[in-house]
Amino acid sequence: MSEHPPCATGRRLSGRIGDWAYGIVCSTAAIGLIASIAAVGVSPSAQAVPAFAQQTGLPCAACHVGAFGPQLKPYARDFKLFGYVNGDGRNTLPPIALVMLSSYTHTQATPGAPPAPHFGQNDNFAVDQANVIYGGRLPAGAGAFAEFTYDGVKRIFTIDNLDVKRAINPSIGGHDVVLGLDLNNRPTVQDLWNSTPTWGFPYNASALAPTPAASTLVDGRLAQRVVGAGAYAMWDNLLYTEFNAYVPVANSTLSRLGVRSDPGTDVYEGLAPYWRIAAQHEFAQSQYVEVGAFGMSARRFPGGERAAGTDYITDTALDATYQFTGSDTHFVSAHAIWIHENDKLGASTRLRGTNQSNSLNTLRADLSYSYQDTWTPSVQVFRTFGTHDAVLYGTAAGNPDSQGYILEIAYVPSGKADAQIKWENTRFTVQYAGYTEFNGFRHGAADNNTLYVSIRIALAPFYAFVQRLPPAA
Repeated sequence: MSEHPPCATGRRLSGRIGDWAYGIVCSTAAIGLIASIAAVGVSPSAQAVPAFAQQTGLPCAACHVGAFGPQLKPYARDFKLFGYVNGDGRNTLPPIALVMLSSYTHTQATPGAPPAPHFGQNDNFAVDQANVIYGGRLPAGAGAFAEFTYDGVKRIFTIDNLDVKRAINPSIGGHDVVLGLDLNNRPTVQDLWNSTPTWGFPYNASALAPTPAASTLVDGRLAQRVVGAGAYAMWDNLLYTEFNAYVPVANSTLSRLGVRSDPGTDVYEGLAPYWRIAAQHEFAQSQYVEVGAFGMSARRFPGGERAAGTDYITDTALDATYQFTGSDTHFVSAHAIWIHENDKLGASTRLRGTNQSNSLNTLRADLSYSYQDTWTPSVQVFRTFGTHDAVLYGTAAGNPDSQGYILEIAYVPSGKADAQIKWENTRFTVQYAGYTEFNGFRHGAADNNTLYVSIRIALAPFYAFVQRLPPAA
């Protein structure tokens, strides 16, 4: 693992507990102000942001596999662990990035109806997203990643992924410890590893493609619908622990934030605890391994109906990451995850006649190879399977089973150490998703196979000015 990144003064992060608590309060107020400004002016996965490059003075390839995110290299994991505050002292302007994703989607069998309003039945071009992203330091030693999005498919503005951190680096009993507070609006958005759902492969996918009906709670079902706060610790650069508690955001508030809640949407109740533990180690300065576990539980009113009580959902997951980090030319990265969900469906049984209990499992494994941070082919295999329950999943086969693969190649012409323009980064991607089973059916599953071609452009409008500033004293 890399050395911990210094702050702008060249010293490692430190501070009193009082400063720490004060910092997270100031950070919350600051990010609220940023969100308000952006919402006036103005998904599933965010990418490398030139705003971070502006603050650190480093090319995108120093932090991201293939010179474009969200896959993190060791330096970037430290950068996030320490709360997005590392810098070279030259950053005097807001670390803001503008990002746009455009694409073409073709599905093997033309569906009977358009996949979304304002689009054709097949062969659709789209501006998937346009983002304003704040990425960097906040007052009182905190930092944030905050994403404000125009969704070109749903045609709405929304506050997207949000993660605010404040960290200190004390020595406790002779041990090197990083302690942090975190505030976010999506479970796993705060995570350091790309094996967990928010930043997992594929890093962008078509919103106009058919997708399986079933997903676990922690696999995006609560994204932007909750807000959570908690604490984390890294012990001797080896053991990571975290605990967060989430509360649901009222539907009326979600509507004002651009997150739609259609009639019949599930409503969650009370505190939803989230925990995380992971161990990491780098072997011989070139082989990096992480293994971990995480979990979450929540109570919900199915369809928003409160008269029948609540369902109780518990997710438990195992994950692993491997990286070959010893070459500037070749970089290998692999991730695996298994999520097991256990559902106690007392309310759904009374209201709809579902099973009293169900289980759902998701397995994913991916492998990427990056050549000179320019060409990055990737492959993933995935499988979802669970209890037969036609009422709960709404599939004709009566079960949630789906499996398949994703093949992708990405090309990034800029963002590397020798790039002449460092305030811009672009990624071209060709992706093919294939299904061998879809919502319980093997026959006809390939009708859902999808070709997705995309271009994502990221700009840091203030970076050109920052580059002309003299070095800090």
